[in-house]
Amino acid sequence: MASSLDCSDTLFPATEQNADNYTDETNKNNDQNMVIDYTPKLGIEFGSEQEAYDFYNEYGRNYGFSIRKDWSNKRKVDGVVTSRKFACCKEGFRDELERDGPKTYERAETRTGCQAHVTIRLDKEKGKYYIHSLELNHNHALHVPQCAHMMPSQRRISKAQALEIDLADDSGIKLKDSYEFMGRQAGGKYVLGYTKQDQKNYLHNKRQRALKYGEAGSILRYFLKQKRENSSFYYAIQLDVEEQITNIFWADAQMIIDYTLFGDVVSFDTTYRTNKEYRPLAMFVGFNHHREVVIFGAALLYDETIESFRWLFETFFEAMSGRSQIQSLLIKIQQWQKLSHW
Repeated sequence: MASSLDCSDTLFPATEQNADNYTDETNKNNDQNMVIDYTPKLGIEFGSEQEAYDFYNEYGRNYGFSIRKDWSNKRKVDGVVTSRKFACCKEGFRDELERDGPKTYERAETRTGCQAHVTIRLDKEKGKYYIHSLELNHNHALHVPQCAHMMPSQRRISKAQALEIDLADDSGIKLKDSYEFMGRQAGGKYVLGYTKQDQKNYLHNKRQRALKYGEAGSILRYFLKQKRENSSFYYAIQLDVEEQITNIFWADAQMIIDYTLFGDVVSFDTTYRTNKEYRPLAMFVGFNHHREVVIFGAALLYDETIESFRWLFETFFEAMSGRSQIQSLLIKIQQWQKLSHW
């Protein structure tokens, strides 16, 4: 029998207890709280696919394993799901292609080829889903009840936690610091019910929801329209690892001509933050022969990091057909960050 396990030792701790004993002990502790029997059985009906997922996920929480959505079949006419498989998160094995080649960081093997699953099908006459096939036995150790809330399918950011995360982000507190603070406030970061990566994903998804397709699409349509009207119009968009828009730069033909004539001295400014998300609007400006302000280029930035500035300066000088000043500007930016303690 395994000794008591601290959730801080590993994110998804396991126990060597026999699965049947684990279930019996868990059911004894939860008899007073359990109102619904979440044990999957053939023929059980659900009003929706999500209802079936929630049912099996609750069973996994009580039993000590995490679940995930596997394959699905949809009707070509309307895209309605006609069948779906929910599997244990340890189903299958890692692709052999992922194992080949040198790696700076080797991920731990988490899959064991577990066959536990539930398959649902849509009853066309009733318009409901029912359990068509299932397998309840697992080939791996199960999680202890104290750590069940940290399993992947159980982790959640509550509305109250989301408000605190938003407040910390709006106040300029770094993700790591805000996560540590909320963990101490809750009595330990493993009591939060989510990980630092979950918090990072939440903020990323929040940013993507703010930049709706209508807004991003309008910007792209405007750029394409300008490009068709004048081939000298230049724009560039930086994407993150998930191919989501982060930084945007543009310069029209007049800006490029002004830089050619008056680009001996360039002022770079990011103090304009009038947009809804308080994101920097970067401007490359200078003076013409009438001492009037002229704009050489503009950019909407997601943040003010070295990586964003590097991309922006390289893009700016590429648009202006010159790269001689890039290195000196990057060195200055690094010096500014050190002096300002960014």
